[in-house]
Amino acid sequence: MTRPWLLPTTHGPADARPARPGRALPAAVLFDRDGTLVADVPYNGDPARVALMPGAREAVDAVRAAGVPVGVVTNQSGVARGLLTRRQVEDVRLRVEELLGPFAVWAVCPHGPEEGCSCRKPAPGLVLAACRGLAVPPERTVVIGDIGADVAAARAAGARGVLVPTVLTRPEEITEADATAYDLREAVRLALDSAVPAGEAR
Repeated sequence: MTRPWLLPTTHGPADARPARPGRALPAAVLFDRDGTLVADVPYNGDPARVALMPGAREAVDAVRAAGVPVGVVTNQSGVARGLLTRRQVEDVRLRVEELLGPFAVWAVCPHGPEEGCSCRKPAPGLVLAACRGLAVPPERTVVIGDIGADVAAARAAGARGVLVPTVLTRPEEITEADATAYDLREAVRLALDSAVPAGEAR
């Protein structure tokens, strides 16, 4: 079985506030988890080790306030490596939602790089699965992440990627990204402006 996990959630697109009138917004914004929303702790299955990245709460709140559904797309190869269980992945999800509020969709790739699945970023499967779960078109979706695989997955799915570099981001990943932001707040601003028609006042 090489399909991604869509973690159970009681939250969906209807949980977003109504969109502001007169604004052309993305249909959804998907965030990478580790290194983007929370600190990158390799193969973390311990909710107590979850720590928010700077500006994460404000960024997610800004997307919700615009009436846009928010989701998470995350590679978790620790499952394939025997370092994580599904229960641990879900426990970490619950902790992230305690800190950031509910997400409309969680799409998780539990496979290792050698399995050749279609969901492990930079492949497009996670983004496409999240879009199906939200019933939104990929071409109107924005993916925000901290490494090249995140924006490459967005590009492969037909979505728009925004890179927020960290100390782990390679220089060539920054050069190759379609859009970069210096922090999550700026990334969300770019995401919410991405669908504004030419000539509209900003």
